[in-house]
Amino acid sequence: MKRETTILTTFALVLALALPCWAQVRQLPTQTTTNAGSIETIDQSKRAMNIKTADGKFVAVNVPESVTRFNELKVGDKVKATYNNNVLVRLKPAGEAAVDTADTGYATSQTSGTKVMVRRMTASIVAVDQGASSISFEGPNGWKYSRRVVDPTVFNQVKVGDRVDIIWSTDLTVSVE
Repeated sequence: MKRETTILTTFALVLALALPCWAQVRQLPTQTTTNAGSIETIDQSKRAMNIKTADGKFVAVNVPESVTRFNELKVGDKVKATYNNNVLVRLKPAGEAAVDTADTGYATSQTSGTKVMVRRMTASIVAVDQGASSISFEGPNGWKYSRRVVDPTVFNQVKVGDRVDIIWSTDLTVSVE
C-alpha cells in the first residue's frame, strides 16, 4: 500500500509539472526515488519487507517475483529499492476512446530484480478552481486527485469535462548491497 501511495504521490507531482504542456504529448524527466537501508522486518509469504533508512525512516517494499533469491534475505541485510517514474500527459481529443490498462513485466540478475508497471488511463477534469489555482481529476475505478497548478495559463487551455490521457511507467529494482 505504501508503494502505491509513493507511486501516486510521485505521479501527482509529475502531473502537476506537465499541466502547462496540454497542447502536445509531453514526456517528463524520469523521477528516481531510492531507499537504502537494512531490512527490519520481512514476510516471505507476502514478499514484503520494511527497510529502515539511515535517517531512521521505515519504508515498506513489495518485492517483485523476479527477485528469485528473496527467500535468502533476512533481517539485518543491507538492501536498496529504487523506483523510476516516467510520465506522459496529453489532452485527449474529443471522441477518442478512453483507456484503462496496466501491464507488468519482470527482469532479474544475480543480486537484484526489477518489476516494471505501465499504467494508461483516461481521466476527466471535474473541477477548475482558478482562485485556489487547482485542477481536480477523476479516472477509472473512482480514482480522484486534485493538484495545485503553478502556471496560470493552463486555466485558459482546459475546462471541466476535458479528458486527458495519462501514461506512466514505474519500475522498482531491489538489490542486495
